[in-house]
Amino acid sequence: MHFSLLEKMGASVLISAWLIYGANFVGNLLVPIAPHVGGAVHAAATKEEAPAEPAAAAGPEKSIGELLATADPAAGEKVFGKCKACHVAESGAGHKVGPNLWGVVGRPTASSPGFSYSAAMTGKGGEWTYEHLNTFLTSPKDYAPGNKMTFAGLKSADDRAAVIAYLRTRSDSPKPLP
Repeated sequence: MHFSLLEKMGASVLISAWLIYGANFVGNLLVPIAPHVGGAVHAAATKEEAPAEPAAAAGPEKSIGELLATADPAAGEKVFGKCKACHVAESGAGHKVGPNLWGVVGRPTASSPGFSYSAAMTGKGGEWTYEHLNTFLTSPKDYAPGNKMTFAGLKSADDRAAVIAYLRTRSDSPKPLP
């Protein structure tokens, strides 16, 4: 059977479109795209930071205990969406780029089995108390200079408290609030 040039070109375009669509579909199945939550920006993507506000305008900062008393774990799950590119918080799940955060509240630092921590984290010692998690989530690089985490941190105290409240629920035996 003889096909005209126009028919051959049309078939080529159609087959190319199918291949592109199919490759995209298979790629999304193999590597799911994390949902975009509120403009999360990792430090690796940009080095710009928001301008610092004067401390006098902010007023006295609440303690992590006060913040956790009103924190909403459901809101923390949404904010945790920023973390899902590198972390998972599921019982028995493997690690991603960062360690599995199941049971992290009250756990010794750098202790998730099977994860290769940086020397900065293994040398930190202690355990993940509410205060340590709050300090770490404010600025991971300031908490443990030289650690592998590229996330700039959560500047909002309410967001940090919500994430910590959410992580507290991601455990077989959640620790009591302070």
